[in-house]
Amino acid sequence: MSKNNYYTQIPEFTGRNVPIKEIALAIGKDAQYIRLGLQRGILKFGYAIKRNNSSRYSYYCSDKAVWEEIGYFNNK
Repeated sequence: MSKNNYYTQIPEFTGRNVPIKEIALAIGKDAQYIRLGLQRGILKFGYAIKRNNSSRYSYYCSDKAVWEEIGYFNNK
């Protein structure tokens, strides 16, 4: 039997960029796991954008996308 989640209210999304560390804590994974998943396109709740002339990435994970993919929402 599959487990389904049903919501009676949808949170008020603001477009807040949910920090990688917060997402990692919410799903019980290391922050590097989240970063690599975003960089490789495996995790679908955000974007990893490589900075020009650098090996560093910037990340954007909207509160709505995080909620839709993993069910986590925090209105901080």
